[in-house]
Amino acid sequence: MKIIRYEDNASRIGWAALQPDGTALRLEGNILDAPRLTSERVTVARLLAPLEPPAIVGIGLNYRRHAEETGAKLPPYPVVFYKGPNTLQHPGAPIWLPRKLRSDQVDYECELAVVIGQRCKNVSRERALEFVLGYTCGNDVSARDWQKHGGGGQWCRGKSFDTFCPLGPCLVTTDEIPNPNALRLRTLVNGEVLQDWNTNDMIFDVPALIEFLSGSTTLLPGTVILTGTPHGVGMARTPPRWLQPGDTVTIEIEKIGALTNPVMEEPV
Repeated sequence: MKIIRYEDNASRIGWAALQPDGTALRLEGNILDAPRLTSERVTVARLLAPLEPPAIVGIGLNYRRHAEETGAKLPPYPVVFYKGPNTLQHPGAPIWLPRKLRSDQVDYECELAVVIGQRCKNVSRERALEFVLGYTCGNDVSARDWQKHGGGGQWCRGKSFDTFCPLGPCLVTTDEIPNPNALRLRTLVNGEVLQDWNTNDMIFDVPALIEFLSGSTTLLPGTVILTGTPHGVGMARTPPRWLQPGDTVTIEIEKIGALTNPVMEEPV
């Protein structure tokens, strides 16, 4: 099932299941609690991120070619960082380039986002995918100057500005994606393809990430795991390709769809 979260013309927010003809049928209840499909067609005035996650867990350096392009050694364990819930952004809504804490090195990162569906802890690799609700497109937007030089050695400052985690356009349940490590993913900026690779290049695949992240740690329902980005990021290009006001960024993932956001300066 392809699930969207939407706002209708009366400003009511809900979930719906996309149909083959392009219409959407209302889902009754929360997507984390076995919602019921109704026969009621909905009017989508505004498409929203598929959910509001209680936690956003990022994974760095998780593609072999990306590690090569940055000159980094392959990590022995997943490289973990966190993005605040304030980073969430909807499809079609702007990515803001920070201006109060100014950054002129804002980068795109296409990522497969995994949504945990059940509370879990100490999950084995063999059972890991049983706890996944579904998958969506993510853009791990990163201010590289703050990430590398202004965060005291930590990545969170450069990763956690407002709007730095667009998600969408829909959440695709696991029955439609039995193997999350066999998906093509791309980034396009103003129509130019800048990243084009496959999730089979992950150093730690999705089951391995869930096993590691749930070790001695409870993952709450709705937690989003950003699984890393392939090669082709702006900072590794010659010259670097930083996002500029007026750009349009699209993240495409096979079997999920396209997540598009314009780029604007932060209103201050």
